[in-house]
Amino acid sequence: MNELINIGCTSYVALKKLTAVVAPEAAPIKRAVLCAKNSGKLIDATCGRKTRSVLFTDSDHVILSCLNVEEIEKKIK
Repeated sequence: MNELINIGCTSYVALKKLTAVVAPEAAPIKRAVLCAKNSGKLIDATCGRKTRSVLFTDSDHVILSCLNVEEIEKKIK
């Protein structure tokens, strides 16, 4: 069974599908988000709030979260 973690705004993601959780400020991350948006693989789970972390999955989907990286890390452990 997949363990789900809360990524904010009552949104959940399967822990075993995550490959990375990173901060959104770096230029390569911004390019990856733009590329995912253009290819239809971007999931915005921020509910209109500021993006504080970007999650990458093994299916090449990119998920935007309003929780920061440290908060998500605490939920994973």
